[in-house]
Amino acid sequence: MEEYKFRLYVTGQTPRSAHAISNLKQICDTILEGRGNFDVIDILTEPQIAEDELILATPTVARIRPLPQRRVIGDLSDTERVLLGLQIPLPTS
Repeated sequence: MEEYKFRLYVTGQTPRSAHAISNLKQICDTILEGRGNFDVIDILTEPQIAEDELILATPTVARIRPLPQRRVIGDLSDTERVLLGLQIPLPTS
């Protein structure tokens, strides 16, 4: 089974940031069944990373692995849209 690596860019400890973290954790734990993990990058404390990675809006999640990289902007509350944007196979029931 394929492992997924994500990077979530947020701006401070806001409700929107917390919501995005929670939603991505749920995707990693339930849909990817533990085959996904992510790092949270706060662009307020690490602005150079945001500049280097061309992050223009937050929250933004980037799928780092598997390649090619994909990005989705928003709080990740529309799970189906996030899965499609990050090209994660939809779960079959």
